[in-house]
Amino acid sequence: MEAPRLYSTKPVQSLKPTKKIPLEEDTGKASDALPLPLYLTNALFFTLFFSVVYFLLSRWREKIRTSTPLHVVTFSDIIAILSFLASFIYLLGFFGIDFVQSLVFQSSPDVWIAEEEDDEVLLAKEDARKVPCGQALDCSLPPLPPVAPIVTVQKVVDEKPVTVLTEEDEEIIKSVVAGTTPSYSLESKLGDCKRAAAIRREALQRLIGKSLSGLPLDGFDYESILGQCCEMPVGYVQIPVGISGPLLVNGREYSVPMATTEGCLVASTNRGCKAIHLSGGATSVLLKDGMTRAPCVRFGTAKRAADLKLYLEDPDNFETLSVVFNRSSRFGRLQGIKCAIAGKNLYIRFTCSTGDAMGMNMVSKGVQNVLDFLQTDFPDMDVIGISGNYCSDKKPAAVNWIEGRGKSVVCEATIKGDVVRKVLKTSVESLVELNMLKNLTGSAMAGALGGFNAHASNIVAAIYIATGQDPAQNVESSHCITMMEAVNDGKDLHVSVTMPSIEVGTVGGGTQLASQSACLNLLGVKGASKETPGANSRTLATIVASAVLAGELSLMSAIAAGQLVKSHMKYNRSTKDVSKASS
Repeated sequence: MEAPRLYSTKPVQSLKPTKKIPLEEDTGKASDALPLPLYLTNALFFTLFFSVVYFLLSRWREKIRTSTPLHVVTFSDIIAILSFLASFIYLLGFFGIDFVQSLVFQSSPDVWIAEEEDDEVLLAKEDARKVPCGQALDCSLPPLPPVAPIVTVQKVVDEKPVTVLTEEDEEIIKSVVAGTTPSYSLESKLGDCKRAAAIRREALQRLIGKSLSGLPLDGFDYESILGQCCEMPVGYVQIPVGISGPLLVNGREYSVPMATTEGCLVASTNRGCKAIHLSGGATSVLLKDGMTRAPCVRFGTAKRAADLKLYLEDPDNFETLSVVFNRSSRFGRLQGIKCAIAGKNLYIRFTCSTGDAMGMNMVSKGVQNVLDFLQTDFPDMDVIGISGNYCSDKKPAAVNWIEGRGKSVVCEATIKGDVVRKVLKTSVESLVELNMLKNLTGSAMAGALGGFNAHASNIVAAIYIATGQDPAQNVESSHCITMMEAVNDGKDLHVSVTMPSIEVGTVGGGTQLASQSACLNLLGVKGASKETPGANSRTLATIVASAVLAGELSLMSAIAAGQLVKSHMKYNRSTKDVSKASS
Protein backbone atom coordinates (compact mmCIF):
# COMPACT_ATOMS: atom_id res chain seq x y z
CA MET A 1 0.00 0.00 0.00
CA GLU A 2 1.05 3.59 -0.45
CA ALA A 3 2.69 5.51 2.36
CA PRO A 4 0.55 7.92 4.34
CA ARG A 5 0.47 11.60 3.46
CA LEU A 6 2.73 13.37 5.97
CA TYR A 7 1.34 16.82 5.67
CA SER A 8 -1.81 18.48 4.51
CA THR A 9 -1.95 20.54 1.32
CA LYS A 10 -4.65 22.80 2.84
CA PRO A 11 -4.08 24.99 5.90
CA VAL A 12 -6.39 24.75 8.87
CA GLN A 13 -8.69 27.76 9.10
CA SER A 14 -8.47 29.61 12.40
CA LEU A 15 -9.67 32.80 13.95
CA LYS A 16 -6.03 33.81 14.64
CA PRO A 17 -2.72 32.95 12.91
CA THR A 18 -1.52 29.40 13.33
CA LYS A 19 1.79 28.98 15.13
CA LYS A 20 4.26 27.11 12.91
CA ILE A 21 5.69 23.97 14.44
CA PRO A 22 8.75 22.27 12.95
CA LEU A 23 8.25 18.61 12.02
CA GLU A 24 9.74 16.58 14.87
CA GLU A 25 9.00 13.42 16.75
CA ASP A 26 8.22 15.46 19.89
CA THR A 27 7.86 19.21 20.30
CA GLY A 28 9.62 20.45 23.47
CA LYS A 29 7.82 22.50 26.08
CA ALA A 30 9.07 25.84 27.39
CA SER A 31 9.22 24.47 30.92
CA ASP A 32 11.80 21.89 29.80
CA ALA A 33 14.41 24.69 29.97
CA LEU A 34 14.18 24.79 33.79
CA PRO A 35 16.52 22.62 35.91
CA LEU A 36 13.74 21.72 38.39
CA PRO A 37 10.20 20.39 37.88
CA LEU A 38 7.69 23.16 37.22
CA TYR A 39 5.80 22.77 40.52
CA LEU A 40 9.02 22.98 42.57
CA THR A 41 10.19 26.03 40.60
CA ASN A 42 6.85 27.76 41.18
CA ALA A 43 6.96 27.03 44.93
CA LEU A 44 10.55 28.29 45.18
CA PHE A 45 9.85 31.62 43.48
CA PHE A 46 6.59 32.20 45.36
CA THR A 47 8.41 31.66 48.69
CA LEU A 48 11.33 33.85 47.62
CA PHE A 49 9.08 36.69 46.45
CA PHE A 50 7.01 36.98 49.62
CA SER A 51 10.03 36.45 51.91
CA VAL A 52 11.99 39.23 50.21
CA VAL A 53 8.99 41.58 50.27
CA TYR A 54 8.58 40.97 53.99
CA PHE A 55 12.33 41.52 54.61
CA LEU A 56 12.45 44.78 52.62
CA LEU A 57 9.33 46.18 54.29
CA SER A 58 10.78 45.38 57.70
CA ARG A 59 14.12 47.03 56.81
CA TRP A 60 12.44 50.17 55.46
CA ARG A 61 10.24 50.49 58.55
CA GLU A 62 13.33 50.23 60.75
CA LYS A 63 15.13 52.95 58.70
CA ILE A 64 12.15 55.27 59.00
CA ARG A 65 12.03 54.72 62.77
CA THR A 66 15.81 55.41 63.15
CA SER A 67 15.78 58.30 60.62
CA THR A 68 18.23 56.44 58.33
CA PRO A 69 18.11 57.56 54.65
CA LEU A 70 16.38 54.98 52.45
CA HIS A 71 19.09 55.11 49.76
CA VAL A 72 21.66 53.85 52.21
CA VAL A 73 21.68 50.08 51.68
CA THR A 74 23.68 47.25 53.06
CA PHE A 75 24.90 44.15 51.23
CA SER A 76 21.89 42.18 52.51
CA ASP A 77 19.58 44.90 51.17
CA ILE A 78 21.19 44.62 47.70
CA ILE A 79 20.79 40.84 47.68
CA ALA A 80 17.13 41.21 48.74
CA ILE A 81 16.39 43.77 45.99
CA LEU A 82 17.98 41.55 43.32
CA SER A 83 15.99 38.57 44.60
CA PHE A 84 12.83 40.64 44.50
CA LEU A 85 13.42 41.62 40.85
CA ALA A 86 14.22 38.06 39.82
CA SER A 87 11.15 36.57 41.49
CA PHE A 88 8.96 39.41 40.18
CA ILE A 89 10.06 38.76 36.56
CA TYR A 90 9.38 35.07 36.97
CA LEU A 91 5.92 35.60 38.40
CA LEU A 92 5.04 37.90 35.49
CA GLY A 93 5.54 34.92 33.23
CA PHE A 94 4.06 32.42 35.63
CA PHE A 95 1.17 31.50 33.38
CA GLY A 96 3.42 31.58 30.28
CA ILE A 97 6.87 30.24 31.12
CA ASP A 98 7.84 30.87 27.48
CA PHE A 99 8.57 34.49 28.53
CA VAL A 100 11.42 33.40 30.79
CA GLN A 101 12.78 31.02 28.19
CA SER A 102 12.75 33.70 25.50
CA LEU A 103 14.90 35.97 27.72
CA VAL A 104 17.41 33.38 28.88
CA PHE A 105 17.50 30.52 26.42
CA GLN A 106 17.28 32.07 22.93
CA SER A 107 18.52 29.89 20.09
CA SER A 108 20.76 31.30 17.41
CA PRO A 109 19.61 31.38 13.77
CA ASP A 110 22.16 28.70 12.91
CA VAL A 111 20.40 26.24 15.23
CA TRP A 112 17.05 26.72 13.44
CA ILE A 113 18.69 26.26 10.04
CA ALA A 114 20.25 23.00 11.22
CA GLU A 115 16.88 21.79 12.56
CA GLU A 116 15.17 22.58 9.25
CA GLU A 117 17.76 20.50 7.40
CA ASP A 118 17.08 17.62 9.79
CA ASP A 119 13.34 18.01 9.12
CA GLU A 120 13.88 17.65 5.37
CA VAL A 121 15.83 14.44 5.90
CA LEU A 122 13.07 13.12 8.23
CA LEU A 123 10.38 13.87 5.64
CA ALA A 124 12.28 12.00 2.96
CA LYS A 125 12.69 8.98 5.23
CA GLU A 126 9.03 8.96 6.26
CA ASP A 127 7.88 9.23 2.64
CA ALA A 128 9.83 6.09 1.79
CA ARG A 129 8.12 3.92 4.38
CA LYS A 130 5.51 1.38 3.32
CA VAL A 131 2.69 1.51 5.87
CA PRO A 132 -1.12 1.27 5.56
CA CYS A 133 -2.97 4.41 4.57
CA GLY A 134 -4.64 6.19 7.45
CA GLN A 135 -7.53 7.39 5.30
CA ALA A 136 -9.03 6.06 2.09
CA LEU A 137 -9.36 9.52 0.59
CA ASP A 138 -6.06 10.70 -0.86
CA CYS A 139 -3.14 8.39 -0.30
CA SER A 140 -0.96 9.89 -3.04
CA LEU A 141 2.27 11.55 -1.94
CA PRO A 142 2.63 15.25 -2.78
CA PRO A 143 6.03 16.29 -4.19
CA LEU A 144 8.54 17.55 -1.66
CA PRO A 145 9.07 21.34 -1.85
CA PRO A 146 12.56 22.56 -2.78
CA VAL A 147 12.97 24.32 0.57
CA ALA A 148 12.95 22.84 4.04
CA PRO A 149 9.29 22.15 4.92
CA ILE A 150 7.61 23.64 7.97
CA VAL A 151 4.47 21.73 8.91
CA THR A 152 1.60 23.96 10.06
CA VAL A 153 -1.19 21.38 10.14
CA GLN A 154 0.09 17.94 11.04
CA LYS A 155 3.03 16.27 12.74
CA VAL A 156 4.17 12.65 12.58
CA VAL A 157 3.68 10.48 15.63
CA ASP A 158 4.18 6.74 15.28
CA GLU A 159 4.09 7.11 11.48
CA LYS A 160 0.43 8.29 11.51
CA PRO A 161 -0.89 11.79 10.73
CA VAL A 162 -2.07 13.66 13.80
CA THR A 163 -3.80 17.02 13.65
CA VAL A 164 -1.94 19.84 15.36
CA LEU A 165 -4.40 22.28 16.91
CA THR A 166 -3.86 25.96 17.55
CA GLU A 167 -3.68 27.31 21.09
CA GLU A 168 -7.14 28.80 20.70
CA ASP A 169 -8.54 25.44 19.50
CA GLU A 170 -6.94 23.75 22.48
CA GLU A 171 -8.69 26.10 24.87
CA ILE A 172 -12.04 25.44 23.18
CA ILE A 173 -11.50 21.68 23.35
CA LYS A 174 -10.79 21.90 27.07
CA SER A 175 -13.95 23.97 27.49
CA VAL A 176 -16.04 21.35 25.63
CA VAL A 177 -14.53 18.52 27.67
CA ALA A 178 -15.24 20.42 30.89
CA GLY A 179 -18.83 21.00 29.82
CA THR A 180 -18.67 24.79 29.88
CA THR A 181 -19.10 25.05 26.09
CA PRO A 182 -21.92 22.94 24.59
CA SER A 183 -20.72 20.79 21.71
CA TYR A 184 -23.79 21.64 19.64
CA SER A 185 -22.96 25.38 19.72
CA LEU A 186 -19.52 25.17 18.13
CA GLU A 187 -20.70 25.96 14.59
CA SER A 188 -22.52 29.12 15.65
CA LYS A 189 -19.70 30.29 17.94
CA LEU A 190 -16.83 29.66 15.52
CA GLY A 191 -18.52 30.39 12.20
CA ASP A 192 -16.48 27.56 10.63
CA CYS A 193 -18.22 24.19 10.31
CA LYS A 194 -15.08 22.24 9.40
CA ARG A 195 -13.15 23.62 12.37
CA ALA A 196 -16.13 22.95 14.65
CA ALA A 197 -16.22 19.31 13.53
CA ALA A 198 -12.48 18.92 14.15
CA ILE A 199 -12.71 20.42 17.65
CA ARG A 200 -15.77 18.33 18.53
CA ARG A 201 -14.01 15.21 17.27
CA GLU A 202 -10.92 15.83 19.40
CA ALA A 203 -13.02 16.61 22.48
CA LEU A 204 -14.96 13.37 21.98
CA GLN A 205 -11.77 11.33 21.72
CA ARG A 206 -10.50 12.79 24.98
CA LEU A 207 -13.80 12.19 26.76
CA ILE A 208 -14.21 8.54 25.74
CA GLY A 209 -10.54 7.66 25.55
CA LYS A 210 -10.92 6.01 22.14
CA SER A 211 -9.51 6.94 18.76
CA LEU A 212 -11.52 7.98 15.69
CA SER A 213 -8.52 7.78 13.38
CA GLY A 214 -10.37 5.51 10.94
CA LEU A 215 -13.25 7.96 10.54
CA PRO A 216 -12.40 10.56 7.83
CA LEU A 217 -12.74 14.25 8.59
CA ASP A 218 -11.27 15.99 5.55
CA GLY A 219 -12.83 16.00 2.10
CA PHE A 220 -16.40 16.84 3.13
CA ASP A 221 -18.41 20.05 2.90
CA TYR A 222 -19.73 20.50 6.44
CA GLU A 223 -21.44 23.75 5.50
CA SER A 224 -23.84 21.76 3.27
CA ILE A 225 -25.31 19.78 6.17
CA LEU A 226 -25.64 22.62 8.68
CA GLY A 227 -29.22 22.93 9.88
CA GLN A 228 -30.66 20.34 7.53
CA CYS A 229 -28.94 16.94 7.40
CA CYS A 230 -26.85 16.17 10.48
CA GLU A 231 -26.07 17.81 13.81
CA MET A 232 -22.79 17.73 15.74
CA PRO A 233 -20.73 15.98 13.00
CA VAL A 234 -17.30 14.49 13.77
CA GLY A 235 -16.61 13.00 10.34
CA TYR A 236 -18.36 10.92 7.73
CA VAL A 237 -18.69 7.24 6.80
CA GLN A 238 -17.50 6.03 3.43
CA ILE A 239 -19.79 3.62 1.56
CA PRO A 240 -18.76 2.34 -1.87
CA VAL A 241 -21.14 2.98 -4.77
CA GLY A 242 -21.52 0.37 -7.50
CA ILE A 243 -23.38 0.62 -10.80
CA SER A 244 -25.96 -1.86 -12.09
CA GLY A 245 -27.15 -1.69 -15.65
CA PRO A 246 -27.96 -0.66 -18.16
CA LEU A 247 -31.48 -1.19 -16.85
CA LEU A 248 -34.00 -0.88 -19.70
CA VAL A 249 -37.31 0.50 -18.39
CA ASN A 250 -40.12 2.02 -20.46
CA GLY A 251 -37.76 2.26 -23.44
CA ARG A 252 -35.02 4.15 -21.55
CA GLU A 253 -31.71 2.89 -20.21
CA TYR A 254 -30.52 3.74 -16.70
CA SER A 255 -27.26 3.10 -14.88
CA VAL A 256 -28.43 2.49 -11.32
CA PRO A 257 -26.16 3.65 -8.45
CA MET A 258 -26.17 1.38 -5.40
CA ALA A 259 -24.36 2.26 -2.16
CA THR A 260 -23.72 -0.94 -0.22
CA THR A 261 -21.13 -2.96 1.67
CA GLU A 262 -22.75 -6.31 0.83
CA GLY A 263 -20.79 -8.33 -1.66
CA CYS A 264 -22.71 -9.88 -4.60
CA LEU A 265 -25.58 -7.40 -4.35
CA VAL A 266 -24.51 -5.12 -7.19
CA ALA A 267 -23.27 -8.03 -9.31
CA SER A 268 -26.52 -9.94 -8.80
CA THR A 269 -28.70 -6.93 -9.62
CA ASN A 270 -26.55 -6.29 -12.67
CA ARG A 271 -27.22 -9.84 -13.90
CA GLY A 272 -30.93 -9.24 -13.50
CA CYS A 273 -30.60 -6.02 -15.52
CA LYS A 274 -28.89 -7.98 -18.28
CA ALA A 275 -31.64 -10.58 -18.40
CA ILE A 276 -34.30 -7.85 -18.58
CA HIS A 277 -32.41 -5.96 -21.30
CA LEU A 278 -31.93 -9.06 -23.46
CA SER A 279 -35.65 -9.77 -23.17
CA GLY A 280 -36.76 -6.34 -24.42
CA GLY A 281 -36.85 -4.38 -21.16
CA ALA A 282 -39.32 -3.85 -18.34
CA THR A 283 -42.51 -1.82 -18.09
CA SER A 284 -43.10 0.23 -14.95
CA VAL A 285 -46.40 1.99 -14.15
CA LEU A 286 -47.12 4.53 -11.42
CA LEU A 287 -50.45 3.70 -9.80
CA LYS A 288 -50.72 6.38 -7.11
CA ASP A 289 -48.71 9.33 -5.80
CA GLY A 290 -49.58 10.76 -2.39
CA MET A 291 -47.77 11.29 0.91
CA THR A 292 -49.76 10.84 4.13
CA ARG A 293 -49.86 12.26 7.63
CA ALA A 294 -52.35 11.19 10.30
CA PRO A 295 -52.77 13.26 13.47
CA CYS A 296 -54.53 11.91 16.54
CA VAL A 297 -57.26 14.05 18.16
CA ARG A 298 -59.37 13.34 21.25
CA PHE A 299 -62.84 14.39 22.38
CA GLY A 300 -64.84 14.09 25.58
CA THR A 301 -67.12 11.48 24.02
CA ALA A 302 -67.02 8.98 21.18
CA LYS A 303 -70.04 10.74 19.65
CA ARG A 304 -68.08 13.95 19.21
CA ALA A 305 -65.24 12.02 17.59
CA ALA A 306 -67.78 10.44 15.21
CA ASP A 307 -69.22 13.86 14.40
CA LEU A 308 -65.83 15.07 13.22
CA LYS A 309 -65.28 11.86 11.24
CA LEU A 310 -68.53 12.36 9.36
CA TYR A 311 -67.71 16.01 8.74
CA LEU A 312 -64.27 15.24 7.31
CA GLU A 313 -65.48 12.42 5.07
CA ASP A 314 -68.44 14.40 3.71
CA PRO A 315 -67.72 15.20 0.01
CA ASP A 316 -69.46 18.58 0.38
CA ASN A 317 -66.77 19.71 2.84
CA PHE A 318 -63.76 18.51 0.87
CA GLU A 319 -63.37 21.65 -1.23
CA THR A 320 -63.31 23.89 1.84
CA LEU A 321 -60.75 21.67 3.56
CA SER A 322 -58.63 21.57 0.38
CA VAL A 323 -58.43 25.37 0.23
CA VAL A 324 -57.25 25.49 3.85
CA PHE A 325 -54.78 22.62 3.36
CA ASN A 326 -53.29 23.92 0.09
CA ARG A 327 -52.25 27.26 1.61
CA SER A 328 -49.07 25.67 2.94
CA SER A 329 -47.40 25.01 -0.43
CA ARG A 330 -47.75 25.57 -4.16
CA PHE A 331 -47.03 21.86 -4.70
CA GLY A 332 -48.95 20.26 -1.84
CA ARG A 333 -52.49 19.44 -2.96
CA LEU A 334 -54.94 17.57 -0.75
CA GLN A 335 -56.14 14.35 -2.38
CA GLY A 336 -58.21 12.66 0.29
CA ILE A 337 -59.00 12.15 3.98
CA LYS A 338 -59.57 8.78 5.66
CA CYS A 339 -60.58 8.50 9.32
CA ALA A 340 -60.49 5.72 11.93
CA ILE A 341 -62.01 5.82 15.42
CA ALA A 342 -60.75 4.18 18.60
CA GLY A 343 -63.22 5.14 21.35
CA LYS A 344 -63.02 8.89 21.95
CA ASN A 345 -59.90 9.15 19.75
CA LEU A 346 -59.99 9.96 16.06
CA TYR A 347 -57.13 9.27 13.62
CA ILE A 348 -57.29 11.41 10.48
CA ARG A 349 -55.15 10.24 7.53
CA PHE A 350 -54.52 13.08 5.07
CA THR A 351 -53.12 12.26 1.62
CA CYS A 352 -51.62 14.91 -0.67
CA SER A 353 -49.36 15.30 -3.69
CA THR A 354 -45.92 16.78 -2.95
CA GLY A 355 -44.26 17.53 -6.28
CA ASP A 356 -40.66 16.31 -6.48
CA ALA A 357 -40.17 16.35 -2.70
CA MET A 358 -40.67 13.29 -0.56
CA GLY A 359 -43.13 15.57 1.19
CA MET A 360 -43.29 14.79 4.91
CA ASN A 361 -42.79 18.42 5.94
CA MET A 362 -45.13 19.65 3.22
CA VAL A 363 -48.05 17.45 4.26
CA SER A 364 -47.43 18.20 7.95
CA LYS A 365 -47.80 21.94 7.36
CA GLY A 366 -51.05 21.40 5.48
CA VAL A 367 -52.40 19.19 8.25
CA GLN A 368 -51.59 21.85 10.84
CA ASN A 369 -53.58 24.38 8.81
CA VAL A 370 -56.64 22.11 8.80
CA LEU A 371 -56.39 21.37 12.53
CA ASP A 372 -56.28 25.09 13.29
CA PHE A 373 -59.31 25.60 11.05
CA LEU A 374 -61.30 22.80 12.74
CA GLN A 375 -60.84 24.34 16.18
CA THR A 376 -63.50 26.90 15.29
CA ASP A 377 -66.32 24.37 14.84
CA PHE A 378 -64.86 21.79 17.21
CA PRO A 379 -63.43 23.77 20.14
CA ASP A 380 -63.51 20.69 22.36
CA MET A 381 -61.05 18.89 20.06
CA ASP A 382 -57.78 18.11 21.80
CA VAL A 383 -54.87 17.54 19.40
CA ILE A 384 -52.77 14.76 20.90
CA GLY A 385 -50.10 14.75 18.20
CA ILE A 386 -49.50 15.80 14.60
CA SER A 387 -48.59 12.16 13.94
CA GLY A 388 -50.66 9.38 15.45
CA ASN A 389 -48.90 6.44 13.69
CA TYR A 390 -51.85 5.92 11.35
CA CYS A 391 -49.71 7.51 8.60
CA SER A 392 -47.65 5.21 8.96
CA ASP A 393 -44.04 6.37 8.73
CA LYS A 394 -40.94 4.17 9.13
CA LYS A 395 -42.89 1.22 10.53
CA PRO A 396 -44.37 -1.85 8.84
CA ALA A 397 -48.11 -1.22 8.68
CA ALA A 398 -51.04 -2.81 6.91
CA VAL A 399 -52.49 0.62 6.07
CA ASN A 400 -49.48 1.32 3.84
CA TRP A 401 -49.62 -2.15 2.32
CA ILE A 402 -53.32 -1.75 1.46
CA GLU A 403 -53.80 1.99 0.88
CA GLY A 404 -50.30 2.87 -0.26
CA ARG A 405 -48.05 5.74 0.77
CA GLY A 406 -45.76 7.83 -1.39
CA LYS A 407 -45.56 6.27 -4.85
CA SER A 408 -47.38 3.03 -5.65
CA VAL A 409 -45.68 1.24 -8.56
CA VAL A 410 -46.04 -2.03 -10.46
CA CYS A 411 -43.24 -3.25 -12.73
CA GLU A 412 -43.23 -6.26 -15.05
CA ALA A 413 -41.10 -8.02 -17.64
CA THR A 414 -41.31 -11.16 -19.75
CA ILE A 415 -37.98 -13.00 -19.72
CA LYS A 416 -37.29 -15.21 -22.68
CA GLY A 417 -36.73 -18.89 -22.02
CA ASP A 418 -33.24 -18.99 -23.52
CA VAL A 419 -32.24 -15.98 -21.37
CA VAL A 420 -33.48 -17.82 -18.28
CA ARG A 421 -31.30 -20.80 -19.22
CA LYS A 422 -28.16 -19.02 -20.47
CA VAL A 423 -28.00 -15.91 -18.28
CA LEU A 424 -29.87 -16.92 -15.14
CA LYS A 425 -28.69 -20.56 -15.30
CA THR A 426 -32.03 -22.07 -14.32
CA SER A 427 -35.43 -22.96 -15.79
CA VAL A 428 -38.82 -21.29 -15.97
CA GLU A 429 -40.48 -24.13 -14.08
CA SER A 430 -37.97 -23.98 -11.21
CA LEU A 431 -38.44 -20.22 -10.78
CA VAL A 432 -42.23 -20.42 -10.76
CA GLU A 433 -42.24 -23.20 -8.19
CA LEU A 434 -39.65 -21.50 -5.96
CA ASN A 435 -41.51 -18.20 -6.03
CA MET A 436 -44.77 -19.87 -4.97
CA LEU A 437 -43.22 -21.85 -2.12
CA LYS A 438 -40.76 -19.18 -0.91
CA ASN A 439 -42.12 -15.70 -1.60
CA LEU A 440 -45.80 -16.51 -1.25
CA THR A 441 -46.31 -19.58 0.94
CA GLY A 442 -43.17 -19.16 3.02
CA SER A 443 -43.88 -15.50 3.71
CA ALA A 444 -47.48 -16.33 4.67
CA MET A 445 -46.22 -18.99 7.08
CA ALA A 446 -43.96 -16.34 8.64
CA GLY A 447 -46.86 -13.90 8.99
CA ALA A 448 -45.08 -11.40 6.76
CA LEU A 449 -46.53 -7.91 6.32
CA GLY A 450 -45.65 -6.68 2.84
CA GLY A 451 -42.70 -9.04 2.71
CA PHE A 452 -43.74 -11.37 -0.09
CA ASN A 453 -40.41 -11.07 -1.88
CA ALA A 454 -36.85 -12.37 -1.79
CA HIS A 455 -34.83 -9.25 -0.88
CA ALA A 456 -36.51 -6.07 -2.11
CA SER A 457 -35.14 -4.10 0.85
CA ASN A 458 -31.58 -4.83 -0.27
CA ILE A 459 -32.00 -2.93 -3.51
CA VAL A 460 -34.20 -0.20 -2.02
CA ALA A 461 -31.71 0.54 0.77
CA ALA A 462 -28.73 0.66 -1.60
CA ILE A 463 -30.43 3.09 -3.99
CA TYR A 464 -31.82 5.19 -1.13
CA ILE A 465 -28.38 5.69 0.42
CA ALA A 466 -26.81 6.50 -2.95
CA THR A 467 -29.45 9.06 -3.92
CA GLY A 468 -29.93 10.82 -0.57
CA GLN A 469 -33.28 9.36 0.46
CA ASP A 470 -34.26 8.66 4.07
CA PRO A 471 -32.84 5.16 4.74
CA ALA A 472 -35.33 4.58 7.58
CA GLN A 473 -38.21 4.73 5.09
CA ASN A 474 -36.83 1.56 3.57
CA VAL A 475 -39.15 -0.15 6.07
CA GLU A 476 -42.39 0.62 4.21
CA SER A 477 -40.77 1.37 0.84
CA SER A 478 -39.68 -2.28 0.63
CA HIS A 479 -43.26 -3.57 0.86
CA CYS A 480 -43.33 -5.76 -2.22
CA ILE A 481 -45.01 -8.83 -3.64
CA THR A 482 -43.11 -10.72 -6.34
CA MET A 483 -45.11 -12.77 -8.82
CA MET A 484 -43.79 -15.27 -11.37
CA GLU A 485 -45.64 -17.43 -13.89
CA ALA A 486 -44.90 -19.30 -17.08
CA VAL A 487 -46.28 -17.76 -20.29
CA ASN A 488 -46.22 -18.53 -24.01
CA ASP A 489 -46.95 -22.20 -23.46
CA GLY A 490 -44.49 -22.39 -20.61
CA LYS A 491 -41.50 -21.23 -22.67
CA ASP A 492 -41.04 -17.78 -21.14
CA LEU A 493 -41.25 -16.28 -17.67
CA HIS A 494 -43.48 -13.37 -16.66
CA VAL A 495 -42.19 -11.66 -13.52
CA SER A 496 -43.59 -8.64 -11.70
CA VAL A 497 -43.16 -6.67 -8.50
CA THR A 498 -45.91 -4.58 -6.92
CA MET A 499 -44.71 -1.95 -4.45
CA PRO A 500 -47.45 0.24 -2.89
CA SER A 501 -45.37 2.62 -0.77
CA ILE A 502 -42.12 3.84 -2.36
CA GLU A 503 -41.21 7.09 -0.58
CA VAL A 504 -38.70 9.08 -2.61
CA GLY A 505 -37.90 12.67 -3.57
CA THR A 506 -35.39 14.47 -5.76
CA VAL A 507 -35.29 17.76 -3.79
CA GLY A 508 -34.68 18.47 -0.11
CA GLY A 509 -32.91 16.50 2.59
CA GLY A 510 -29.87 14.51 1.57
CA THR A 511 -30.58 14.83 -2.17
CA GLN A 512 -28.74 18.17 -2.27
CA LEU A 513 -25.44 16.80 -0.95
CA ALA A 514 -22.72 16.60 -3.60
CA SER A 515 -22.35 12.80 -3.79
CA GLN A 516 -26.06 12.05 -3.65
CA SER A 517 -26.82 14.81 -6.13
CA ALA A 518 -24.30 13.26 -8.54
CA CYS A 519 -26.09 9.89 -8.31
CA LEU A 520 -29.44 11.55 -9.04
CA ASN A 521 -27.86 13.32 -11.97
CA LEU A 522 -26.62 9.95 -13.24
CA LEU A 523 -30.23 8.83 -13.39
CA GLY A 524 -31.36 12.08 -15.01
CA VAL A 525 -33.66 13.02 -12.11
CA LYS A 526 -31.61 15.61 -10.23
CA GLY A 527 -33.64 18.38 -8.61
CA ALA A 528 -37.17 19.45 -9.45
CA SER A 529 -38.68 18.88 -12.88
CA LYS A 530 -39.09 22.19 -14.71
CA GLU A 531 -41.64 20.83 -17.19
CA THR A 532 -43.92 18.75 -14.95
CA PRO A 533 -43.78 19.14 -11.14
CA GLY A 534 -43.23 15.72 -9.56
CA ALA A 535 -42.01 14.02 -12.76
CA ASN A 536 -38.48 13.41 -11.47
CA SER A 537 -39.55 11.82 -8.20
CA ARG A 538 -42.07 9.62 -10.00
CA THR A 539 -39.40 8.51 -12.47
CA LEU A 540 -37.10 7.67 -9.57
CA ALA A 541 -39.83 5.52 -8.01
CA THR A 542 -40.23 3.54 -11.24
CA ILE A 543 -36.45 3.05 -11.41
CA VAL A 544 -36.43 1.73 -7.85
CA ALA A 545 -39.19 -0.77 -8.62
CA SER A 546 -37.45 -1.87 -11.84
CA ALA A 547 -34.14 -2.38 -10.01
CA VAL A 548 -36.01 -4.45 -7.40
CA LEU A 549 -37.40 -6.54 -10.25
CA ALA A 550 -33.86 -7.17 -11.51
CA GLY A 551 -32.64 -8.05 -8.02
CA GLU A 552 -35.53 -10.43 -7.39
CA LEU A 553 -35.02 -12.16 -10.71
CA SER A 554 -31.30 -12.76 -10.15
CA LEU A 555 -31.47 -13.88 -6.51
CA MET A 556 -34.36 -16.25 -7.14
CA SER A 557 -32.42 -17.74 -10.04
CA ALA A 558 -29.34 -18.24 -7.87
CA ILE A 559 -31.42 -20.02 -5.24
CA ALA A 560 -33.19 -22.16 -7.83
CA ALA A 561 -29.86 -23.16 -9.37
CA GLY A 562 -28.25 -23.80 -5.97
CA GLN A 563 -25.65 -21.06 -6.55
CA LEU A 564 -26.41 -18.76 -3.62
CA VAL A 565 -23.89 -20.12 -1.11
CA LYS A 566 -21.22 -20.64 -3.76
CA SER A 567 -21.56 -17.06 -5.03
CA HIS A 568 -21.39 -15.53 -1.57
CA MET A 569 -18.40 -17.63 -0.62
CA LYS A 570 -16.65 -16.36 -3.74
CA TYR A 571 -17.61 -12.69 -3.75
CA ASN A 572 -18.74 -11.89 -0.21
CA ARG A 573 -15.84 -13.35 1.74
CA SER A 574 -12.78 -11.20 2.36
CA THR A 575 -9.35 -12.85 2.47
CA LYS A 576 -7.80 -9.68 3.84
CA ASP A 577 -6.42 -9.72 7.37
CA VAL A 578 -8.49 -6.91 8.86
CA SER A 579 -6.45 -6.76 12.07
CA LYS A 580 -3.26 -6.07 10.12
CA ALA A 581 -4.94 -3.72 7.67
CA SER A 582 -6.29 -1.49 10.41
CA SER A 583 -3.04 -1.28 12.35
